[in-house]
Amino acid sequence: MKTCFVFVVLSALFSVFKPTGAFPQPGFGWRGSRRGRDASCRNDLEYPHGSGCCLNCPAGEHVKSPCTTAGTMGTCGECPIGTFTEHANGFRQCFTCSMCRPDEEVVRKCSATQNTDCQCKPGRFCDPDHACEVCKKCSRCGSDEEMVRNCTATTNTECKKIQPKADSATVSAWLIVAVVLPLVALAALTLILIYFYKKRRATTGSQRNLPERMKAEKGYSEVSRQLVRPKSSAGMEDEQKKLCESLNSSASNSQHSLTSPPCSVLFASALQTSSMVPARPNRREDEQFPTLVPVNGEESLRGCFEFFELLDVDHHKRFFRHLGFSDNVIKSKENLLYEDKIHELLNMWIEREGKDASLNELMTALLNLNQKRTAELVKEKAVHHGHYLCES
Repeated sequence: MKTCFVFVVLSALFSVFKPTGAFPQPGFGWRGSRRGRDASCRNDLEYPHGSGCCLNCPAGEHVKSPCTTAGTMGTCGECPIGTFTEHANGFRQCFTCSMCRPDEEVVRKCSATQNTDCQCKPGRFCDPDHACEVCKKCSRCGSDEEMVRNCTATTNTECKKIQPKADSATVSAWLIVAVVLPLVALAALTLILIYFYKKRRATTGSQRNLPERMKAEKGYSEVSRQLVRPKSSAGMEDEQKKLCESLNSSASNSQHSLTSPPCSVLFASALQTSSMVPARPNRREDEQFPTLVPVNGEESLRGCFEFFELLDVDHHKRFFRHLGFSDNVIKSKENLLYEDKIHELLNMWIEREGKDASLNELMTALLNLNQKRTAELVKEKAVHHGHYLCES
């Protein structure tokens, strides 16, 4: 009995005074507890466990049970549906997937390795540089603005002021004023200058030699007048005296000188008779304009066309109207020189009249227009150049 009692007491004392330190486990060293507290695990590769470090579980998994040997990987398990881990980890459980707000839409669903990706619904935006607690409504451009960039999930609508644009009708009007009208004005000015240039050239060409022609015709007319002009009594007496002297000298011994009265007596009686008869007026003014007879038919008529260049420039239109030409026909020849225009219109007149065309009709037209001087000059030149004869 005593022996049993002693055994119980010794057992109790042994249990009270036994060592409290743990024996070192394999792989953890003899001083494992202290080394565990002092151990430094590698970031993103290991996680601490007990007195050592275990390797991380891969993304999409979590630690089901840690390793039993330092530097090894424990037991890992896949994340349940609705949870995820994006990186290698030593977590005991996975993270719960996020849910999109009512004003957002799902861009990418949650998976074992990534969280749900959300963005604002169309018509709303959220600036990623600021805390996005709610999506804002996109702005609209005003009536005086135009859109530069559409609204997106992360940016608002961008607008700018509209620059005033000219009306299409106004642009067309200004285009006509700026381009067409100057061209029209230039064309009109060119036509006016050409018209006056041709008119001046025609007038200058017709009147260039007119003074010399008129002077020559005047000289010819003066000579003609001198041939038919009656001489005065004094002049006739002188001529009579000379004539009597010549007659007396040539016939002093003839029978005529003996029987005939003296020459002076004859001429005296003639002078007396002429002085008693009243002077007759100028036959040219009293008599009608003589009828002209062509020497060589139509060729004679055409040969006289150049004489009608003496017609005054201011009267040529009236002259051709009198011949039956319309103003349009006369104006159609305005681009010709004055001489060419006269010839052209007279040729047209001959073609129209045919055999009835005559110089006398042209003379009548001049006389009806009070152009008697021109008619006389044309007649004299026609006779002088042998184209016509005056009817006796």
